[in-house]
Amino acid sequence: MARTIRLALKLVAVAALAVCTAAAAASSLKAEHGWVRWLPANLPAAGYVVIRNDGDKPVKLTGADSPDYGMAMLHRSTQKNGSDSMEMVDAIGIPAHQSVALAPGGYHLMLMQPKHPIKPGDTVRVSLHFDDGETLQVTWPVRPANAQ
Repeated sequence: MARTIRLALKLVAVAALAVCTAAAAASSLKAEHGWVRWLPANLPAAGYVVIRNDGDKPVKLTGADSPDYGMAMLHRSTQKNGSDSMEMVDAIGIPAHQSVALAPGGYHLMLMQPKHPIKPGDTVRVSLHFDDGETLQVTWPVRPANAQ
């Protein structure tokens, strides 16, 4: 009987440790105000979001994917000498205790090859991947091309 009680106490201690570990591992990353700019004729859409890092270490957004699109890439729009351009980027840094906005005219998520018809009013699921191994699952509303 005493052996059973000791075993039960050990199991309770292990369970308590697991709960504490899970609480400590809670995400310090938040994705806020996300949305997708829809474009007609199956043109690539753009995903925008504010990523907040409440943690003590910087992280990098290294990629994304979506079950609603065949391809998702990190891009940056720039303007130089009156000319607009766009380039793919490998990662977007988010400093500790700061936010980075993926917004029109700057960093954004390029969403290509829709797997089904997508239109304003729909929602799109996206997974954001970070260099620390974390993935944020988000669902964003789809807005028309003229949305800000």
